[in-house]
Amino acid sequence: MDLRDQLKNLFPEHEEQDFEMPEEQFKQKEPLVCKFEKKGRNGKPVTIVEGWEGSEEDLKKISKKIKTTLGIGGSEKDGTIIIQGDNRDKIMDILKEMGYKTKRVGG
Repeated sequence: MDLRDQLKNLFPEHEEQDFEMPEEQFKQKEPLVCKFEKKGRNGKPVTIVEGWEGSEEDLKKISKKIKTTLGIGGSEKDGTIIIQGDNRDKIMDILKEMGYKTKRVGG
């Protein structure tokens, strides 16, 4: 006699129902830091988004959305997104639309 049979004996009127665990939506705890940098890149400007706490897969989705919306190149790795050019304001607007808090660092 397994547990279900024992419970049926104890509670004969109870009807068993299917139950699915709701998926937890990922929530970023700290704001994403959006900064501008030229050092170490032969003087070429880039915008760096740091502070990602989620999965690499979600990071790639966000990076792809930014790159396709702005029509510019970039890459993502180790929790950072690197986008070509100084596009801090535009990137911050895109991230806010997606529901992420952002923080601007530097001039």
